[in-house]
Amino acid sequence: MAAVLDEIYSGKAQGADGEPASAALRFGYDDGLMYVAEISAGGHVRFEEWSDRDCEIALADPRTMQAGRTDAMKIWRLLAQRQVAKIRDLAWQNA
Repeated sequence: MAAVLDEIYSGKAQGADGEPASAALRFGYDDGLMYVAEISAGGHVRFEEWSDRDCEIALADPRTMQAGRTDAMKIWRLLAQRQVAKIRDLAWQNA
């Protein structure tokens, strides 16, 4: 995870279309709920909650924030530890 964030925050990573890259960490359950934390170049973070693994029905509007690399890593670690409530409690711009 750290190496991926290093690439994103360095600005060296590019997507297939030549635009700045992003990376997402997903966590979900076999029988439903899916959570996605996407980090984009420039520190844009987007957190999404879905009703199923196919991401068909959003459970809430996506939350967004600007975050430094350290905070982005914290969000990914919380998601990897299944600490969704702690992620929801962060200082989101549109919460």
